[in-house]
Amino acid sequence: MDRMTEGTRHNPARLPRELQRKLAVTVVGAPRPGDLAPGQVHRGDARALLPRVTPGSVALAVWSPPYFVGKDYEAHLTFEDWQSLLRNTIALHFDVIRPGGFLAINVADILCFKDPSMPRVQAEAAARRRSRVTRDDVLRAASSHPALNRYQLAALLGCSEQTIDRRLNGNNIRGGKYESQTRVKIVGGLIEDWALGAGFFTYDRRVWVKDPAWENSRWSSLSYRAVDEFEYLYVFWKPGITAVDRRRLTAQEWKEWGSRGVWHFPSVRANRDHESKFPLELPRRAIRLLTDPGDLVLDCFLGSGTTAVAALGEGRRFIGIEISQRSCELARRRIAAAQSAGRKQRR
Repeated sequence: MDRMTEGTRHNPARLPRELQRKLAVTVVGAPRPGDLAPGQVHRGDARALLPRVTPGSVALAVWSPPYFVGKDYEAHLTFEDWQSLLRNTIALHFDVIRPGGFLAINVADILCFKDPSMPRVQAEAAARRRSRVTRDDVLRAASSHPALNRYQLAALLGCSEQTIDRRLNGNNIRGGKYESQTRVKIVGGLIEDWALGAGFFTYDRRVWVKDPAWENSRWSSLSYRAVDEFEYLYVFWKPGITAVDRRRLTAQEWKEWGSRGVWHFPSVRANRDHESKFPLELPRRAIRLLTDPGDLVLDCFLGSGTTAVAALGEGRRFIGIEISQRSCELARRRIAAAQSAGRKQRR
């Protein structure tokens, strides 16, 4: 009989050879000197600190990376930098997650992805046209006054030079006629490829439906493209025995969201102290669904500390990694408040 691998509870000889090689380096053991201590927020780059998480110790890693939408904390990243950050971060999770454990990534598609190769042509927003000057008006004026350039034609017709350009060339691009056209960039396929390359397998995906986007928000669309009212939670599995225990949720919870692919709950109403909070309910559901009390939960983009607060509220341990000093301080304050509230409840 083939020998079972200690800590995995499965027979590695039954796995494909490539997986045997990947899992052979997984060590489930005691913490090493210098490993990150649970119950703390550790400041630093996730790529530098993840190798210091005890191998095979994490039941669930749940996090939300930068979305590449131009926020201050990610403005320095090129698209290639962003891809490298996520690819390497995902790969570094394979050793720290225990066999049978999970990696859950909350991310959204990039709605305004600049693509220089895309033609700078966009349909007119007929209902929002600010100038009544039509293409026919411009053509008639140009025919009657062939010596006039577009600036002079604009003065003649009482409109802007950009209106002349738009009517003649169909150039109506967000950010101006010299900007690259934008398109929707589907992120899920990238995330899946990077996870598969690291040794994980796609286990599940959930759709989180947020609040309706207001018409005057920066994401309101003048095209047929939808506004951004949902995000994804992609769940990846590390090969190993996974405990499936429906007693983690009540019967009503299983009915309402445990077995449902679409989750409905509001986003954070105000981001006064941090610009990229996700609601407590998002990590809370993943933690309740995929872990048991006492398990270790990891968030390597901890931000304001929401995942750690959710883990504590559900009786789990946590490790937080965050690169921003300001965010670390905010997360520690929120965690301390959650711990204090928990002690009061137990009295």
